[in-house]
This record gives sequence, structure tokens and C-alpha cells, in this order.
Amino acid sequence: MLEVHHLENSRSQRVLWLLEELALDYTVVPYTRDPETLLAPASLKQVHPLGKSPVIVDGEVTLAESGAIIDYLIDAHDPDGRLMPPPGTPAHRAYRYWLHYAEGSAMPLLVMSLVFTRLGKPPVPALVRPFGRLLGRGVASRYLEPQIRTHLDYWEQTLTASDWLAGEAFSAADIQMSFPALARDARGGLGERPALRDWLGRLKARPAYRRAVERGGEFTL
Repeated sequence: MLEVHHLENSRSQRVLWLLEELALDYTVVPYTRDPETLLAPASLKQVHPLGKSPVIVDGEVTLAESGAIIDYLIDAHDPDGRLMPPPGTPAHRAYRYWLHYAEGSAMPLLVMSLVFTRLGKPPVPALVRPFGRLLGRGVASRYLEPQIRTHLDYWEQTLTASDWLAGEAFSAADIQMSFPALARDARGGLGERPALRDWLGRLKARPAYRRAVERGGEFTL
């Protein structure tokens, strides 16, 4: 049976969700973050050399990286193409774009924002925390927040034009983009962007999403 090596409060929640949408049988191998560093435990390196989640094991296939995992699961287990627009269509091009954009453009900014907000907190040494706090606030206000707002406006514009990111049908691209949206909503807010908020609400209302949360635990981003 397919295994998902699932780290709490991580990108791997999307893999559980996709598996629920595909109605596949799978087992969850759970991992807990280190309470001080918030990093994944070293035991994950026994599954994949980078020691990060998500990782799936499907027979002799062991695969990491959310986008690669989504591609694999769609190719192997979605023969009817329910969660991917037909190849060669504008919707399919949008699907591929958002599948890569989520980790290539959206998440780096959000991760940087998280890192810089923690410069004034442990495990940063107490003596340098005041400097770290000032540095973090400066980088956030002058660079990160303006960049993130530009991306949020782009999401809003896209979702104002269509109900879903890859056209008029829900797809795995929406699953892939859910984590950046959820992370931003939890840590910095989405602002006055009604289309984006409505899209996120519709994602959370999907039965497969709720089942994935039951299997993998609630987000506390």
C-alpha cells in the first residue's frame, strides 16, 4: 500500500488531500517537528537523503517534492484526468504554471518572511535578538511585504477571472497552491481580496480536504 511520510504542519498535507480526492488507499507515517528548531526529525533521512517531507513510497518508487509527487500520482492514478485539464489546452498550461509557481515563486518569499520574523526569537542568542528583530522588521517592510502583496494581488486577479486557478474546474493545481495561501492567511493575512478568500473557503469545504485534515492533523501554521 502507498505510504505517505507526513510531517506535521507541512506541505505533505497536500499529498494526503490529493490521495483523498483520488480515493486511494494509503497509510500515513507521521513525524513531529523538533520543538526548538521546528525542523523535521533526523529519522526522515532514513526515507530520503534530504530528510524532508513529503515523501511517498509506492511499491519500489520513493519520491520527494510536492510537485513531482503530484505529477506522479496524477499520471499513475488519475487515468480519467479528473484533476488535470486535458493536455494542449490553455487550462492545462495554466495548471502546469501554478503547479510550479507554488514552490518556485510563492513559497520562497513566504519562507523568507517566516525566517526573518524569527530573528528576534530563540534559538537566536539573546544578546543579538534585538538586532535580529530590527533586521527582520526592516527586510520585511522594505522588501518582503511589498513583494508578497504583489503576489497576492496576482492570485486575486486570477481568481476574479475564473473560479479555479486552471480555469473553471478544480484541479491539483488548486491543491498545490493551497499551502502558500493557507500559510499566508495564518501568518500575514490575505487582506481585502474577496476572490482569494472565497477560493480558500471553497477548498476547505471540500470533503476530501476535511478527510485529509482528519488523517494528518489540523494546520497550526
